[in-house]
Amino acid sequence: MSPLLVACLAATWLIWGSTYLAIKFALVSFPPFYQMGSRFLVAGTLLLAWLWLRGRALPTFVEWRNGAIIGALLLVTGMGFTAYAEQTVASGLIVAYIAIIPIIVTTMNLPFGIRPSRLELTGMLIGLAGVLMLVRGEAFTASPEGLVAITIAALSWALGSVLSQRRCPLAPGAMGFASEMICGSVMLLVLSVAVGERPEWPPQAMAAWSWVYLVVFGSLLAFNAYMVLLSRVSAALASSYTFVNPVIAMTLGIWLGGEIVTAFEWTAAGVISVGVILLVLSREPAKEKH
Repeated sequence: MSPLLVACLAATWLIWGSTYLAIKFALVSFPPFYQMGSRFLVAGTLLLAWLWLRGRALPTFVEWRNGAIIGALLLVTGMGFTAYAEQTVASGLIVAYIAIIPIIVTTMNLPFGIRPSRLELTGMLIGLAGVLMLVRGEAFTASPEGLVAITIAALSWALGSVLSQRRCPLAPGAMGFASEMICGSVMLLVLSVAVGERPEWPPQAMAAWSWVYLVVFGSLLAFNAYMVLLSRVSAALASSYTFVNPVIAMTLGIWLGGEIVTAFEWTAAGVISVGVILLVLSREPAKEKH
């Protein structure tokens, strides 16, 4: 596997594993839709400006349209609804929902004639089992609205991932990612105004730093890394972060929160690792897309 793909996998595994905590911290001053919209607007605008100054062509009308479709699915109903759900849904339940995404993606790929190998399917099922073991015993509290939101978010993220590979190609390279972030962020900010969100100003220090972290690491680095993976590897491997993120979140809990991890939870982390290893091994280099 090329160094670029290894770096992209590491970004989605490690950085996105920390963004759940950052989103929680930022919610104190930045409501969910405003938080997601503002961070992606800043990240997308910076990326587009940098590429334009380097002489890259701006997206065509069709590429902007595709960016709006994928941005709506990944950012508005995907990330936006996840942030909304985090207000009332226990983190363990959110993680369990998100861990099902690779299986949903695989199912949505079937009409396009894309079928998982036995090794890939085994890796997904083992990874899902490990995540369910890890969140065992958590307080699975949730409001009906929160459950609807996280369900829509998981389905929307999976559909957006599939369409970006099969039906709605973006502008080449990072310019496509920038257009997608800008389109999605505008829709998120419109939704924020429509539901009457009011960000706190000035924001609390922890919320402000968390927002900056989400812009730089969560949006500019990890989200773009995910889009690179979608363009070059199977959607199941690109979505393997859904299995690794709970382990990263657990590690951060030990490091930052002084949490105690049981032997059972370490076993669950080991099961997840086996599933991820199988997903990586199932990748077929000959089918990598460039």
